[in-house]
Amino acid sequence: MPPTITAFERSPDRGKGQARDMRVRWALEEVGQPYDIRLVSFEAMKAPAHRALHPFGQIPTFEDGDLALFESGAIVLHIAERHAGLLPTDANARSRAIAWMFAALNTLEPPIVELGMAMLFERDKSWYADRLPMLRERVRIRLGELSRHLGNADWLDGAFSAGDLMMVTVLRRLNTSGLLDEYPDIAAYVARGEARPAFRRAFDAQLAVFQAASRS
Repeated sequence: MPPTITAFERSPDRGKGQARDMRVRWALEEVGQPYDIRLVSFEAMKAPAHRALHPFGQIPTFEDGDLALFESGAIVLHIAERHAGLLPTDANARSRAIAWMFAALNTLEPPIVELGMAMLFERDKSWYADRLPMLRERVRIRLGELSRHLGNADWLDGAFSAGDLMMVTVLRRLNTSGLLDEYPDIAAYVARGEARPAFRRAFDAQLAVFQAASRS
């Protein structure tokens, strides 16, 4: 039996590939592992059955035999460790790729998500105009540091790895912010990730769920 992952029944991002099941779909597509999807509503995500898989009532979850996992980073790492193609065989390079996974989730994603949440939910607040430049500057600092590391390389550390997969999905959250336009090398890096056939298959699969839901 193929593993099963959960995803939004009705995507809040309208199929733009931002929901975190995208990371898991992409990883599975990269390693050629078939998988099943169980779509869950917002109500079902908070029900005891789903919380038994994900204590915080979110998506994605991953079930494979008697193993159940939550958190997209943990799931992608599990996939990468058990299938060839997402982690280098050299031990040191493998550790560096995993470090980049953590960097994407712990160093880049928090300020990016904070900016995105402010843009979505705080526009009508009195403090929004004063707070927004500060949030954007926090993201710029991280993008500048990432840009200096990336330089002219195609990927973060040699060949494409799970570190790049995670980083690209995090950076795509900036697509509507205009900030990526200030860093052409990072914008090109994201575009390289989005051009990978496995990414396109994962994106199209997630988009199809939104399109089906919008017709129902």
